Amino acid sequence: MSLSSLLQRFSEPETLKMAKLGRELRAQGIDVIDLSLGEPDFDTPEHIKEAAIKAINDNWSHYSPVAGFPDAREAVCTKLKRDNNLDYKPEQIVISTGAKQSLANVILALVDDGEEVIIPTPYWVTYSELVKIARGKVVEIRSTVEQKLKITAADLEKAITPNTKAFLFSSPCNPSGAVYSKEELASLVEVFKKHPQIYIISDEIYEYINYVGQHESIAQFDEIKDRVIVVNGLAKGFAMTGWRIGYTASTVEVAKGMEKLQGQITSGTNTIAQKATVTALTADLTPSMEMTKEFTRRKKRVMELISDIPGITCTEPDGAFYIFPDMSSYFGKSDGETTVTNSADLCMYILNKAHVSSVMGAAFGEPNCVRFSFANSLEKIEEGWSRIKKALALLK
Repeated sequence: MSLSSLLQRFSEPETLKMAKLGRELRAQGIDVIDLSLGEPDFDTPEHIKEAAIKAINDNWSHYSPVAGFPDAREAVCTKLKRDNNLDYKPEQIVISTGAKQSLANVILALVDDGEEVIIPTPYWVTYSELVKIARGKVVEIRSTVEQKLKITAADLEKAITPNTKAFLFSSPCNPSGAVYSKEELASLVEVFKKHPQIYIISDEIYEYINYVGQHESIAQFDEIKDRVIVVNGLAKGFAMTGWRIGYTASTVEVAKGMEKLQGQITSGTNTIAQKATVTALTADLTPSMEMTKEFTRRKKRVMELISDIPGITCTEPDGAFYIFPDMSSYFGKSDGETTVTNSADLCMYILNKAHVSSVMGAAFGEPNCVRFSFANSLEKIEEGWSRIKKALALLK
């Protein structure tokens, strides 16, 4: 007896793996500070919870259409027009069980065996694994600290081949916090205009957690809009990770392909969460903006804390709630008991010695880096980095 070969093509998400290890240490009575998971440490706003309670009392407890209730899809269109000046119709929207399923729908609907998907580094851990599941080929474009961990039009042009099917990126980026400006996106669009066979998958899940101003979507450029699939959701900007709501905006043809796929996997998304989504996307955004203000305060403090630790090189994030420092200066060092050879070793060392969880950079396509979240209280963040500083000082 054996399991499917599919399981050999991709890896378990390192983000979830590290969180699991942290929980195991906590179960042993150890005080572990979690700087690994990408989850806002805020509760869902009251008006959204009240909408869900009303939906329960109104008996929205039956199957929904596969692509989502009409009012939920209309709410997505309203949000896209209000926040991004993008015009979409409900038939172009597919609501899924989280943005991760939305991404899976997109990739499985677009990518065939051996087709190439260009992904700039660093990237969210699941991007490359979904391409592998689809039997596609991941083509990485390495970014640099000098470019603030973003790619240029020249980098993009160099990576494109006749076999390129899609380009997949996030802005704001998980894990780097990099945010593409309108001008930077426009330069990439000039390249895409020359290659009409390429789809552009734009993950905008961290849209509201932006420290530099207006969020810019690559879907705003009319010349390529029909090839853009916008992926977004409510997890990060509305503190609704457990509600599992993601959505896509695309052409009707692509939307129907994703709907067909989803119909055989999950069917329609949780009905109560969909009804809450209508309220979340159309009501006042003040709670989301207040959350971002707090993340701004934490980001500033984290940058102060790490500036006092030798051997760390870090680009200040313009969005999301992570820092992604290069910590390779510690590779090859030892505290007398443990020798650190790579980012995975360093993460395990920090977990076991400092009791702080993080995620290895190799999982994001950048093996010299480590991802640390600041989606935790300021008190926990300060204590966590104090422990990390002491643990790193032991490495000689």
